[in-house]
Amino acid sequence: MEDEESGAVLRTVGRQIKLWREAAGLKQAELGAAIGYGEEQVSAVERARRIPSPEFLENADRVLEAGGKIAALKKDVAEARYPKKVRDLAKLEAEVIELGGYGNHNVHGLLQTAEYTRALYEMRQPSFADDEIERYVAARLARQEIFERRPAPMLTFVQEEVTLRRPLGGKMVLRRQLERILELGQLRHMAIQVMPTDREVHAGMGGHLELLRLKDGTTVGHWEAQLSNRLISDPKEVQILETRYGMIRSQALTPCESLAFIEKLRGET
Repeated sequence: MEDEESGAVLRTVGRQIKLWREAAGLKQAELGAAIGYGEEQVSAVERARRIPSPEFLENADRVLEAGGKIAALKKDVAEARYPKKVRDLAKLEAEVIELGGYGNHNVHGLLQTAEYTRALYEMRQPSFADDEIERYVAARLARQEIFERRPAPMLTFVQEEVTLRRPLGGKMVLRRQLERILELGQLRHMAIQVMPTDREVHAGMGGHLELLRLKDGTTVGHWEAQLSNRLISDPKEVQILETRYGMIRSQALTPCESLAFIEKLRGET
């Protein structure tokens, strides 16, 4: 595992499965045969060398008559699959009362559809393995639970025009992505803006940025680039990001103008 937190979760899950299996008087091979897995797979799960699938946990719960106790571990296991940097960001997003994001290269992760996200990871170089791609896609989509939170946080996004025109994954993927943005743009706690390419003055030339205002009143920044991902908590640096983001929003199209612009792009796609 890439970090101790994930490893601890999987060791706990593996230990629980082993205890239930032994209590049922089954060997690893017998449990594997009963749930459709090989002995080596069961052994790897118990030793925290393999992440069990939801089906593995559900079938083990049924065969071992665990009464839902093993199946209840699915959420913990799913989160352990996510990269540490994603889990850390998701924890912060769960505490926000306001979030603002500026995307200059692709559609912001919280706005992405599954197929758009998958297309992004499929074109990464060096190439990702299929299971690694699915791991990252699942992690990104899980963060979108923020849209279901109540009370709802205030969410604002500014997207560069080019990110809404570039057909990553193909034109149909882009079209469905634009439709998703239009759908989210109707939410009362959401404001989506477009930064036109023809702007002569632009405060976002420093690249992608994100601001997260937390329940305790503090604000942190998030910055991501090639092979780099960091949180910014120094008040002076956060103030700089807040100033830049405010200027970016003032230079972009208004939310109403932006949705009309995106609707026009959708019709052209």
